[in-house]
Formats: sequence, C-alpha cells, structure tokens
Amino acid sequence: MSQSFRSVFIVCLLLSASAKISAQIAVSSLRCEYRDAPIGVTALHPQLSWMLYSKHRNVKQTAYRILVADDLQALQKNESNIWDSKKIRSDRSIQVTIQGKKLMPAKIYYWKLMVWDDHGNASAWSKVSKWQMGLLSADDWKGAKWIAYEQMPDSLRIVPAIANPDDSRWTKGKDILPLIRKEFKVTRQIKKATIFITGLGQFDLSINGKKVGDHFLDPGWTQYDKHALYVSFDITNNLVQGSNVFGVMLGNGFYYVPGERYHKLRGAYGYPKMICRTLIEYKDGTTQNIISDQSWKSAPGPVTFSSIYGGEDYDATLSQNGWNKPGFNDVLFKNAVVVTGPSLLEAQAEEPLKIFDKFTVKKITQPKPGVWVYDMGQNASAIPQITVKGKRGTVVKITPAELLDDNGLVLQAPVGTPVYFNYTLKGEGTEIWHPQFMYYGFRYIQIEGAVPQKEPASNRLPKIVDIKSLHTRNSAATVGSFTCSNKLFNKIFTLIDWAVQSNTASIFTDCPHREKLGWLEEAHLVGSSIHYNYDIATLCRKVVRDMMNAQTKDGLIPDIAPEFVEFDGGFRDSPEWGSNGIILPYYVYQWYGDKQVLEESYDMMTRYVAYLEKKSENHILYFGLGDWYDIGPGALGASQLTPRGITGTAIYYYDLTLLSKIARIVNKPADEEKYINLAAKVKAVYNNTFFNTQTSQYGTGSQAANAMSVYMGLVDTQYKSKVVANIVQDIHNHNNGITAGDIGYRYLLRVLDDAGRSDVIFDMNNRSDVPGYGYQLAQGATALTESWQGNRISSNNHFMLGHLMEWFYSGLGGIRSDTVSTGFRQIIIRPEPVGDVNHVKVTYQSPYGNISNEWKKIGGIFFMNTIIPVNTTAVIYLPAKKSSVITEGDKKITTSNSLKFIGFENGKAVIKGGSGKYSFKVVDK
Repeated sequence: MSQSFRSVFIVCLLLSASAKISAQIAVSSLRCEYRDAPIGVTALHPQLSWMLYSKHRNVKQTAYRILVADDLQALQKNESNIWDSKKIRSDRSIQVTIQGKKLMPAKIYYWKLMVWDDHGNASAWSKVSKWQMGLLSADDWKGAKWIAYEQMPDSLRIVPAIANPDDSRWTKGKDILPLIRKEFKVTRQIKKATIFITGLGQFDLSINGKKVGDHFLDPGWTQYDKHALYVSFDITNNLVQGSNVFGVMLGNGFYYVPGERYHKLRGAYGYPKMICRTLIEYKDGTTQNIISDQSWKSAPGPVTFSSIYGGEDYDATLSQNGWNKPGFNDVLFKNAVVVTGPSLLEAQAEEPLKIFDKFTVKKITQPKPGVWVYDMGQNASAIPQITVKGKRGTVVKITPAELLDDNGLVLQAPVGTPVYFNYTLKGEGTEIWHPQFMYYGFRYIQIEGAVPQKEPASNRLPKIVDIKSLHTRNSAATVGSFTCSNKLFNKIFTLIDWAVQSNTASIFTDCPHREKLGWLEEAHLVGSSIHYNYDIATLCRKVVRDMMNAQTKDGLIPDIAPEFVEFDGGFRDSPEWGSNGIILPYYVYQWYGDKQVLEESYDMMTRYVAYLEKKSENHILYFGLGDWYDIGPGALGASQLTPRGITGTAIYYYDLTLLSKIARIVNKPADEEKYINLAAKVKAVYNNTFFNTQTSQYGTGSQAANAMSVYMGLVDTQYKSKVVANIVQDIHNHNNGITAGDIGYRYLLRVLDDAGRSDVIFDMNNRSDVPGYGYQLAQGATALTESWQGNRISSNNHFMLGHLMEWFYSGLGGIRSDTVSTGFRQIIIRPEPVGDVNHVKVTYQSPYGNISNEWKKIGGIFFMNTIIPVNTTAVIYLPAKKSSVITEGDKKITTSNSLKFIGFENGKAVIKGGSGKYSFKVVDK
C-alpha cells in the first residue's frame, strides 16, 4: 500500500467514524424568540431554542456551542464575529440567552450550533438559521412621520371609549377610509429590502399592485394611547428595477369605532393613519431609506364604511384602477397630512391573523321574496366572500349570523344588530369581494339585492356566482392532536376547537361578534387547554404586555386588556379576571420555560396583589363576578351557587402562592417570605370564614366552592379527602350534571383528575341529555357556546367553557408536565382509561420535541406506545395490578435496561425512563 493511498484510507476511516458519531445526535428546529427566522426582533438579548433527535434511548444534552455572525459566508466557515459561546457545559436547549456584541437595529444575524450528549457523542453543526432585528428606538425610524388623509379634531376624541347608548356621542361619527401611495425608483441591484410599517387601526400593504404577505388585520390590537405595534416584512422580491409603488389601505379597527350600526362601544383615538420606514440595502454596499412623510399622496378609498363591530361597505365604482401601481395619474390625490400618533412603537411579535379554511355553501333557502340564506355549515370567525355579476351601481347587502330565527331569516339580536356589508358593483364582468378590515362570527349568510346564479335570466338582479366563508384566526401553529374511540368526545374536542380558533386573534377574545374584547379570565383558565393544541407562546406574551399597559396607577388590572372602555363594577374589577396578571406569566414560564416573562411582569404582579390586599376586608375579597354563568335557579350571569368572597379570595390566595414562587425564581427572597406569610393569613381567615368542619363543605358546598378550595391548596390535609368526596357526591346529586361555571369548572376537572376520579369526569361529559357539551351538540351547535344550555339568547361561539380539552390531553391521553419542571422537561405519562373508551392517541409538540402517547384495550390486554423527546425524562404510569405481567418490547419491565421500575401506586405501575420510543403491554392475571 503506497503512502498516499494509506493517507487517503486513514482520512476516510476518520470521516466515517466522525459521521457515525455525529449521527448519534442531531440538532434541528432552531428558533429565536419562539419563531423560525423571525423578522423584527427587538430583544437586546434574544432567546434561542432548538430540538434534538436521536434514534437511541435515554439521551441528554451535556454541552453546546453557539456561533453568531452578521456574515453568512463567515459563519459557514465556522467564523463568528458576534458571539462564540465556546463549549458550554449545560443541558439547557430552550430559552438560551444571546451574549456577545451589541445587536444593531434592522440587521440580520446568522447562527448555528452543535451539541454533545451524555454518551460522549458530538453532533454535526446544525443548519444555519437567522433572525433580523427590528427598530429599537425612535431614532431608528429615521424621521418617519405619522401621516393620514386628515387630522381628527381633538374635540372628537373619545378615549376611553363609551359604552352608554344614552351618551350624545353614541350614534355620531364617521370617517374617511383612505388610500395612501408613494412612488419611488430603484436604480441599483438590491441585496435586501425590509419595510417596518403600521397603520391604525388596520392596514393592508401592496407593492406594485400585489398584496405583501398573507396577513389579515395587521397590526394587533393595543391600547393606542400607550403604544402601537408595527409589522416587519422582507420585500426584497417585491421590488423591481425602475419605478415602484407602495399602496396602503387603512381601516378603523378599534382605533376608530364609528357610531353607525351595531357597536359594543364607541371610541375615537383618531382618524386612520400610518407610519413606515423602508430600508433598502444594495449590493454595492450603499443603503436607502424611504420614510413616510408629507410627500406621500392620499385620497378617499372605495371602502366607504368600516366598523370592527358593524360591518363594512365597498363601492367598486369608486375604485381607481392602478392606484397602487407605477405610472398612475394621481392628480386626484393630495399630499398626506402629517399627524400625531402613538409615541411608542413596538414590534408585533405574536403570530399574525391569516385566512385558513374556506367553507362552501351547504344549503340555500329563500325564507321570503328577495331574501336568500346560505348555510355555510360551520359557525366560525370569518369573512364572507362573494363572486357576483351585475350592473354597475347595484348594491348587494350581505348579512351574517350564527343563528336563524323561526322564519328562517338570520338572527343577530342575541349578539347585537344590525351588522351587515354592502357591496356596490362596478359592473365589469365577474367581481370578487370580501371585507378587509372586519370579521364576524357566523354560519349563515343572508343576501339581499342579488339572486343565486340558477335563478331565471328574467330576474335582472345581480347573480351570485359563488359564496365562501373565509375562516380567519391567529396563525399560531398547531402543536397537538387528540383522537379516541368515543365518538362524542371527538365531537366535543372539535366543538371546543372551533371556539378556540374563532377567538384566538391578536388577543384572546370572548366572542367573534358581540364584543371581541380580551376578557382575561379565559387566558389562564382555558389557556391550559389551548397550549396543548396551539403554540400560543408569543400571543401569551402579548397578552402579558397588554395587561402591563392596562394596569392603573393604583394597581388594578382591569377585566379586559387592552382596556378600550372602562366598564363598571365587577365587569372592570373582578379578581378572577385581573389575577391573569399573575397566573398567565407563571403558566408561560411553566409551559415554555420562559423566565424573562416573569422578570418583565414582576412589578405588575406585586402592584396587583397590593391592590387586592388594600381592597380586602380582613383578607377576604367580597367583590367581583364570581363563578360567571354557573347553573343555578336564576338567570345566567354572575355567580348564583357560590357565595361572594369564595372565588375571589381563593384566586387571591393562589396569586400569593404563585408570587412567592416567582419571587424565589427571580431571586427576591424578602418578597418570597412576605408573600408566604400573607398567604398563610389569607388561608386562616378563609377557612375560618367559609369552611364547615362538621360537613367538610365550603360555603354552600357548590362544585366551584369546594373544587377551588382544594385546587388552590386552601384545604387542610385532614379534610381534603372528605371535601373531594363531597364534590363527587354533589355531582351525583345533580344527576352527574355540571353546575360550575366559567371560573369553577376548570378547577373541578383538575381536582377530579388529580384525585383519580376521571371516571366522574367521563360520566359528566359522556352524555347529551343535560346541559353541557353533548347537549350543545344535540341542539346543532358547531362551536362551543357561551352557556352550558346552548341557549339562543347568548353567544353561540364562546370558548370560556372549553376546559375539557385539557383533560383530553392530560387525563385521557395522559400527557402532562411535572410541576417541578418547566417546558415539559420532566414529563408525566398517566393515562386514565375510563368508561367505554378503549383507544386514545394524543401528541404534543413540546419545547423539547414531540411527545406522543397512544393506548388501546383489546380483550383485557392494555397496550401503550409512548414517545419521549431527547433531553427529557418521564415518569410513566400504567394501569396494572401487582399480579399483572408488564412488558416493554420483548422484555419484562423489571429487566429492562432502558427503564427503571419503581413500584405500584394507586392501581398503577410506576416506571421512570428517558428519551426514546417505548411499547408497553399489560396483561392481567
């Protein structure tokens, strides 16, 4: 063998060995600030996360090395001029904070990493990812101005909004929805172009006649007297050599709510306006900034009316072809007016709204002459889209609704009326239109002024060629799935999911029609369900920011955020709602391992508990709405079955216990001790006030009162089993029915699940004959309704009672996070086979990777397949007796090299293990 051949052979062997080692563990799914290659990052020290993959079991990361550079080619050579972490011995693979050189506004940074595992293997370098910084200060806008068609006089300003129909301003106020354009030239080859833009209340951006991106209703809603959000777009491929045109259409949103048609509130921060900065980087190394100023041109647009509540009108005869393209004669446009706007602009970090499902017509009826009703089959947050032919100037009226009245006409009265859209035809062939700045919750579309295409030609009205319902929601990625052998449970999951989708916008809304407000109790109560199904990390962080901006000087966190309007009494100041300011940040920390959110919101939390203590009467809170919409003898509304003071004080105690933990996490030992001591005082007074030691009942013994007392840790150990038994007995006394409402039901489910009584949860919900999920389905609901009864006088698309989704994942499916860990680092797999359910499959894409659990019961044998992601561990519970034969793969569990058998606990075998795929079988003897 020659020397050269021997050298080549040795190199090949080394490369082969290296490849083998690297294949043991791999890095993927690189994310910055929760997102893949985000634009507009404003964190000065962004948080990075990644996922790990290995075919082997029990694999953990032991070290990592991150490289960050502002030059892609340099990074590909393993050169980093921003940050080289070197090899850091750490098992942390989520929320790793960037160090190194100061990050500059609007600049792109590239990064990659490699890791080492606990078996001595090193990964290959990951693929390169990137992020682009946003604008970090007012100076970074390079002198961009707020511009508009006109300035609203200060005398017309209504901030906060009013909700009183008797106010003289209630029915007054209409504005112009403008077009704004800017023509400019590109004369050199572009390397990169980015636009940072916002328009209030909403904007739609086009370049050279084509819409930029696929967002809907940008920007997210905020409290505009405090701040506004801007959106960042990569427009490198939108620009061409020569002339280009920015075209911006502006809508009202919550920035201006006109006085016409239905409106929950009437507010006016100002008339529609916009601001933007475009950064063009050329290949020759030079840059150009195009900013909004008075040189931009503006004119009234074809949208003649727009209300976030009342609808939208579009007059196609007013549309100006080519207004957003080069070469357009803008003689009828005037120079934009420089106006004032929010002084603080922050990057929109939550996922944008987008259009998803497109529902087609399921049925057409004609309840009376001249009126046609189209059934789209699904109640959802959506916009109607019509395809129509007809004469110029004819008007088609489109009225959406989620229900029909007894005559077959659309019924809006339960959620506010009138709401409709008018489309005036241009008369040029087939026309397609949908609203741009408003959405609604509906299943049915009523058409007047036009007829279905099948109608005789003798009918001279415009012909409806097609109608679609375009479902719009926050574009948070789907991260979970659930299915089981119980058909009703699958339908309930879908019922809840449609309400969740319909109310996940740039805030968590209560309903997609009547209010569209961010009622805060839903975020912490139903968020525990939603986070299994959707990646809501960035949206939750926005909600936290909204609460910080809504908090008053005296510490109150109002029931809604953004607080566009100040309601009265419990509708502004209810502890079960305001406590979201403490509970949600802590849940975000638990769900995603995000410590920063605790640090950023800590001041808000401490100010709120100080506010509650000041309002308390000897540590008891006797105010608020209580267990909203519980089932009692009276009309639906504030709590009927649970005495005032129980729900508010229980939540207050929970706030204090969480805040003591948070104080420890953020290293504030004095605060930790203070809140522990205050919580002890609250607990003592609470039990002295509400607990009956003879009956082991709290208050009236309602489901909400007892369940919340148990869940919050207010029940002394010696009474806990008796209180839980009372809960079960009360359910049986109500024919296995639900009485708990918006606040109490989630805690009822958690207490039953934790106590091993999922059989009771099954009995409560596997039925259609009493108020509940099945009852709503039996009445034809396609989305979860506001009331357990699914009545026609309430919203029929409301997600506040959607708590059962959490049990589908954590109870039936068995996937939950150990409370001592964050981000599902330590996992618990504990399925609850109950009732007639013989098969369940759940998956959840956790911050560390995919968790999956599927179980079946066949002929008395229990099978379970489980996947645990790399860099995590799990405690697995299998339903088994001491006499059962338990195997994993082809080995008895007691002889497995990958798992550790712990023993038996409450009718379950307990096993500990690390990452990997496992197949279990339990055979009873």
